[in-house]
Amino acid sequence: MLQRKGWKILLLVVFCAIFMVACSDDKKETDSSEVKGEKEPTTEKKEELVVAVNENFISMDPHNTGDTNSNSVQSAMLEGLLGFDDEGQIINVLAEDYSVSEDALVYTFKLHQGIKFHDGEDFNAEAVKVNFERIMKDKSLRLNSRGFSLIKKIEIPSEYEIKITLKETYSPMLTRFGVAKIISPKSVKENPADIPKKPVGTGAYKFGEWVQGDHLTIERFDDYWGKGDRVKKITFKPVPESGSRVAMLKTGEAGVIYPVPSQNIAQVEGDKNIQVFKVPSTIAHYVSINTYKKPFNDPKVRQAFNYAVDKDAFIKVVNFGLGVPLDSIISSKTIYYKKQEAYAQNIEKAKQLLKEAGYPKGFETEIWGNTNSDTMKGMQFIQQQLKQIGVKVEIKSMEEGTLSDEIYGAQTPDDAKLQMWYVSWSSYASDVTNATKPLFHSESFPPNGANTAYYNNKEVDKWMDEANSISDKAKQEELYGKIQETVYKDAPWIFLGVDEIVYGVRSDVEGVVVEPTGGLNVKDANFK
Repeated sequence: MLQRKGWKILLLVVFCAIFMVACSDDKKETDSSEVKGEKEPTTEKKEELVVAVNENFISMDPHNTGDTNSNSVQSAMLEGLLGFDDEGQIINVLAEDYSVSEDALVYTFKLHQGIKFHDGEDFNAEAVKVNFERIMKDKSLRLNSRGFSLIKKIEIPSEYEIKITLKETYSPMLTRFGVAKIISPKSVKENPADIPKKPVGTGAYKFGEWVQGDHLTIERFDDYWGKGDRVKKITFKPVPESGSRVAMLKTGEAGVIYPVPSQNIAQVEGDKNIQVFKVPSTIAHYVSINTYKKPFNDPKVRQAFNYAVDKDAFIKVVNFGLGVPLDSIISSKTIYYKKQEAYAQNIEKAKQLLKEAGYPKGFETEIWGNTNSDTMKGMQFIQQQLKQIGVKVEIKSMEEGTLSDEIYGAQTPDDAKLQMWYVSWSSYASDVTNATKPLFHSESFPPNGANTAYYNNKEVDKWMDEANSISDKAKQEELYGKIQETVYKDAPWIFLGVDEIVYGVRSDVEGVVVEPTGGLNVKDANFK
């Protein structure tokens, strides 16, 4: 009896096991069907964002940088007491709050606490003092030092409070505090030579590596004091050839390209995997003319060049209709902008002006620019336009760093080899000083500033200095109106156009913004 009972139990167990396996197989088929028909396969989140830009980077020293691409990389790693929102208005960053005395001579900042630099050093008032003293004392830091020579004294009432007193009123000083990024005091004291190559800041990303001409990588700083989820690594690649940038975006080799070449916009707009953004800007495109040397020391020659060049055609041909002609020395988005009577193309008038200047048959000259394809196209356009009035233009293109060295390496106007330079300039909409003084004040000749036209008008200098020393906005507007009228008439530039910025982003990328100045902000970049 015991054996028969055991046999029955065994059969029951086997039957149950078979039934369970069958049920399990049915469940597996159901799950498999759901995966194939309804669910997408899961993939690991990407950890590296590649950004392809049009030019190389010059320097990572925030106190001596003038090019947009270098500034774009720095903005993800470095921060100032103040900063700027998407419209160019001043906001608090490392400063929790600030106040300005009634006479606009004393600026007091209350600082955020608990912030660390990427090397572990504490951010505090002493760190700010070390940075500002570096800008004040190091004469090689010319590009971003405006206003700091006016500092009379720096006081530290407490660990997280700093007071700056000026010798005289300087109306754009808050903007200068926003532009001046704060780097680790340890790097300033112990490794100053490394700052242009690998800066140490407080930003969302820390420096990774820089292989000149190939790439520059930044890495997420996991102890960042700010909020937000960000991609682990961002690699910037200089790709001057516009077609190559577009190919990188379409294949997914790059998650972001800036700018999208005008001629390729329709091509990328039709790709469902790409988002194309267009942003009005403050970027003024122009040809800087060396007014110090013959034949360009004669304003009639410079005016002739402006009448020879068709600005509407420039927008249509070079920018594919993106932008507007530059009808002043600043963009229409910049405060105190005043529209001027534009130099409408008039070939006969241009020839007559050249004849009056003593060049009835024209002359030979050269134009400099970087190697990216958009710049080459612009220089070729200028070359063709000036040919109509008998001026033969030789194009000389150089890698960005070499070009910068050639231009800003000139210690005096006599040293300058530059004749014409195809270039652009941008400023925050609220910063008319930065849109004018570095470009037209006689104190801003290279290497001290970007007045590469060597424009020298003492009355314009006086108006600029006065505008910077007062807080009366109506008077400032009057002065900047006179500045615009005078400089535009003197024509130290060929006034071309104001860009509309176009950049492309893969559809799985978010948090990338281009500011009206042309700066690429990737601080909050991530994959969706």
